[in-house]
Amino acid sequence: MSLLKLAANTAACLVLIGLSVFGVAALSGVDHRWVDILAQFTAPVLLAAAGLTLACALLRLWPAVGVGGLAILILFAAVWPQWMTPMGLRQPDQPVIRVYSANLWAPNTDVDAMRASIKGADADIVILVEVGDAPIAQLDRLLAGYPHRRVNGRLTPGPSAARSIIASRYPITTKLPGRADGLSAVGAVVATPLGPITVFGVHLTRPWPYEYQWGQITQVMALTERRKAAAPGATLVAGDFNSVSSARIGRQIKKDLGLVPAPGFPGTWPTRLPAVLGITIDQVYRSPDLALVSRRIGRPTGSDHYPVVTEFTRAKP
Repeated sequence: MSLLKLAANTAACLVLIGLSVFGVAALSGVDHRWVDILAQFTAPVLLAAAGLTLACALLRLWPAVGVGGLAILILFAAVWPQWMTPMGLRQPDQPVIRVYSANLWAPNTDVDAMRASIKGADADIVILVEVGDAPIAQLDRLLAGYPHRRVNGRLTPGPSAARSIIASRYPITTKLPGRADGLSAVGAVVATPLGPITVFGVHLTRPWPYEYQWGQITQVMALTERRKAAAPGATLVAGDFNSVSSARIGRQIKKDLGLVPAPGFPGTWPTRLPAVLGITIDQVYRSPDLALVSRRIGRPTGSDHYPVVTEFTRAKP
């Protein structure tokens, strides 16, 4: 083996070993903040490892190809729990409701794109977080066809705690009160053809090191208490969780709230990349009495997040 080829093999192997660390972190189940931040990026890292391994194969760098194959297996095992979540068993001959959820990004002023995205989804329930001044100023146009609304935050332009909105074609029977618990969320009980469904629109803070390390954890604790205080029964929680469903926050939601995430492929952030290269931090969680029918990415809204369109029906007992 030539010196140049040896150097290329060594460099590629070191890079691939480094990439596999992301998968090991995710598979470890360790909740430490350093491990958790690595676990967020397993999906794009898997694709990077696959691309580098393919390049090594084309260059006949066989030792690196072997290391790459192992790295791909580790990363694929790490990504699988967030991409292939259970959908639940559907009861036959039951209605299906469609839900649209999106982080609109507060500085976003492209209300035309937002309206086109919502209209194109043709959803029954719309859940919006980080709603800025531009859509608030045109709220009736943005949410035309959704007369039943629950808004968290002021309805006039100007500084506001992160606005969140639930809008529905079906009546909202209960507007759940907000709490001074550090959680940005809006809640309502919607009378759907499937019966009453408690709906939360949630926006968690960013993870450490971008924000304080306990922020997301305490906010999920607050969400748990809000759900306990709400009407029992079918529940949907959607929004921007700033975490993939297989990392520590997703595990906390599944354990403490008993909710099931929708599959996380393709990704939702950032929109400057194709969705297949992104990470899914915009989640939709359901209670087990609901079955997931489908999940897809919606049309761009001008935000740095893609919207998510999901469909649900009754689950078999």
